[in-house]
Amino acid sequence: MINIDATTLEKSFSYADFRTFVSDALANNPEKLQLDESYMAYAELNETRLKRLDKTLSVEVDTAQVLRHLRKEYIWLVISESWCGDAAQSVPMLNKMAETSGKIDLRIVFRDQNLNLMDQFLTNGGRSIPKLIVVEKDTLQVEGSWGPRPGEAVKLLNEYKEKHGQIDEDGKVELQKWYTQDKGRQVEQEVLNLMKQIDNL
Repeated sequence: MINIDATTLEKSFSYADFRTFVSDALANNPEKLQLDESYMAYAELNETRLKRLDKTLSVEVDTAQVLRHLRKEYIWLVISESWCGDAAQSVPMLNKMAETSGKIDLRIVFRDQNLNLMDQFLTNGGRSIPKLIVVEKDTLQVEGSWGPRPGEAVKLLNEYKEKHGQIDEDGKVELQKWYTQDKGRQVEQEVLNLMKQIDNL
């Protein structure tokens, strides 16, 4: 079993602090994000997405009911980056779910500053994000993980790659359209199912 080092949590952000840090950096000091110039446009685009999703996403009543009645308390440790389009679509829903629970503390760390952690949660050998790590709060033991994207989004990209040979800009646009239409529901359902399994509900 994997245990999360307490020092990793000490340098993690709450969702609100993560949003403030990135927003402030984009506006006043982009160097703080430690990004190549080619990634800055993605980070700025995601800032717009996040502002919209923070206002418009909501959690289903049944989901909130389950999360409020978890038997144990958990830390949701999310590995993310400001430029990641999947993270911009998924992490706001994770935040809404955590907020509705009272049993979940959502924390965020930057991937490239925590590669030792990231390399314990690879997807098909890659450092794909976002990655949600579910940690039991009392023991810091990892109980499960989710990410980097919902099953239907994975299927969409696999089919696109099979047809076109690669995921080009048009493929990325198709993925973002899917996220917009889905409104976070598949992220919500998949993570809810994971929590039910972990918490023996």
